[in-house]
Amino acid sequence: MATLHSLASASPVSHYLQRPRSSSGIVSWAVHQSAQSSFNGRSLRLPCLHLPRLRLSPLRRNSRGPVTMMVKPKIQFIQGTDEQTVPDVRLTQSKDGTNGMAIFRFEQPSVFDSSGEVGDITGFYMIDEEGVLQSVDVNAKFVNGKPAGIEAKYIMRSPREWDRFMRFMERYSNENGLQFIKK
Repeated sequence: MATLHSLASASPVSHYLQRPRSSSGIVSWAVHQSAQSSFNGRSLRLPCLHLPRLRLSPLRRNSRGPVTMMVKPKIQFIQGTDEQTVPDVRLTQSKDGTNGMAIFRFEQPSVFDSSGEVGDITGFYMIDEEGVLQSVDVNAKFVNGKPAGIEAKYIMRSPREWDRFMRFMERYSNENGLQFIKK
């Protein structure tokens, strides 16, 4: 009959693998026992595997920082469906620079073409490599009972939110040919 012993009362058992040793094309992994283990390991000899080496450009070889994925800046009203229409954007900022508002006006947005088959407008999403800025302040404009435009507002309540929004707008403007005009 087998007996089950509690690990809490047993002395700890630990093993580690040593880096492979190579002599004449044979790789050896040595298993060592800890001072408190009754396990006696044996060396295992395996044939050397020749795997293709990855070649990195000199610029990336010494790089230790995080890898940033570049995401094309985009606007969505339905998550997963990019808006193709480029908006007219108006910015306001308080005199002390602590808050502001951006008003986006879309004339005949492409979301109206696909909203019936994709789903309802769920919000206003500005997506770039830093993440997502979003607002639920979205209003549709109707002419003769048909959707003609969308107005979306994004409110910034701190200088940090203002700076983050401006980084998005710079990326979005560069991608879509928008030009900043100060009035």
